[in-house]
Amino acid sequence: MKLWTGRFSKEIDKRTNDFNSSISFDSRMFREDIDGSIAHATMLSECGIISAQDRKQIVAGLTTIKEEIISGQLPIDMESEDIHTFIEGELTRRIGDAGKRLHTARSRNDQVALDIRMYLKKECDEITAQLRELIGVIANKAEMYKSVTMCGYTHLQRAQPITFGHHLMAYAQMLMRDLGRIEDAKKRMDVLPLGSCALAGTTYPLNRERTAELLGFADVCDNSLDGVSDRDFCLELASALSIIMVHLSRFSEEIILWCSWEFKFIELDDAFSTGSSIMPQKKNPDIAELVRGKSGRVFGDLMGLLTAMKGIALAYNKDMQEDKEAIFDAVDTVKMCLYAFTPMLDTMKILPQNMRKAAAGGFINATDCADYLVGKGLPFRDAYKATGELVAKCIEKNETLETLPIEEYKAVCDLFDTDVYTAISLEKCVGDRKVRGGPAPESVQYQVDKVRKIMEDM
Repeated sequence: MKLWTGRFSKEIDKRTNDFNSSISFDSRMFREDIDGSIAHATMLSECGIISAQDRKQIVAGLTTIKEEIISGQLPIDMESEDIHTFIEGELTRRIGDAGKRLHTARSRNDQVALDIRMYLKKECDEITAQLRELIGVIANKAEMYKSVTMCGYTHLQRAQPITFGHHLMAYAQMLMRDLGRIEDAKKRMDVLPLGSCALAGTTYPLNRERTAELLGFADVCDNSLDGVSDRDFCLELASALSIIMVHLSRFSEEIILWCSWEFKFIELDDAFSTGSSIMPQKKNPDIAELVRGKSGRVFGDLMGLLTAMKGIALAYNKDMQEDKEAIFDAVDTVKMCLYAFTPMLDTMKILPQNMRKAAAGGFINATDCADYLVGKGLPFRDAYKATGELVAKCIEKNETLETLPIEEYKAVCDLFDTDVYTAISLEKCVGDRKVRGGPAPESVQYQVDKVRKIMEDM
């Protein structure tokens, strides 16, 4: 059954129907469509627009339909134009004229806008829960390894000593911002569009605030044109999801590097790795690689949404049907990535001795060596130059700053003494960086505690 057949004298061509149909992807919103219809019927009855008896039949019929779809007793007819058509048609088939009254003071335009907002609000909550779980895993590992010295990198070159816990907490900070973005996106989609009808509202005396109350919306849209044509919330959520994928992709890239033989800072659990069909020695970080790859898919969903919306005059246009596949795919992909990434991270084995060995060989205490001379009264630029000469000597003689004889130090600058070895100890270099935001173990613990407290208070 088509909801718009009165105007037409000819049956729709199957090719038109197939091209126009959205039920293959909007059928996932059957719960939201039914719950929205129940609230709408309840409000219509309370306003005297339909009878209490009609409301009772509609609510009972819709409740049964939802239960039967969930149980599998009622399969969704994939030949229907969309989920809204299928549910209304099934309801009318069961209860007759009362079912035909459900669509009073409603259009599919505001019905669709309602369903997708309700659906995405729920998905925001699920993604938030997944992000919180991942942040919790990161915080636990950071606390466990807050004193493990490793290289900090710039340009993928060894730069300065940090701790593994400090490195992990950088990702916790990123994901905490992601939580905020999801929360903000949900806040702005928490506005009821129902009652906007096709584009111009209705002459029926609706109580839209009552519908919002029944459905748990914080507010009601103030402009009917905007109510049916707004998809900012899809764009905003897709943007937030894209940023999540940027962070997961960056983290994945580091995990891929860290578990290579060239780094060997970590080892992934066998349950979260794969092998090669021809090379028996291989242990591949496929989850991390897939997460990195799927980031591009989510970025594409965002670009598709932006492009679809950019040239649409008010109000509703069929182009806007393209919103669902893109935002649903972005949501599904992020959830799938978080589902696999979190336990992979939780079970990975850390190899502190390899991190320490790499840190020792990279002259990452050179800044601290220069600071030592500054403490003796030498201007920083002169101290910088002297330390650079020492690094060149180390490279020439295959030494490190920790093993270079004191005579070589004194030959460059007579301010050096044997206490320089204490000053450039990697553990001291890290431990002295106690400034807020620094990598010292107590600073990392502060970061962990603060993140946990923020999540407790959310």
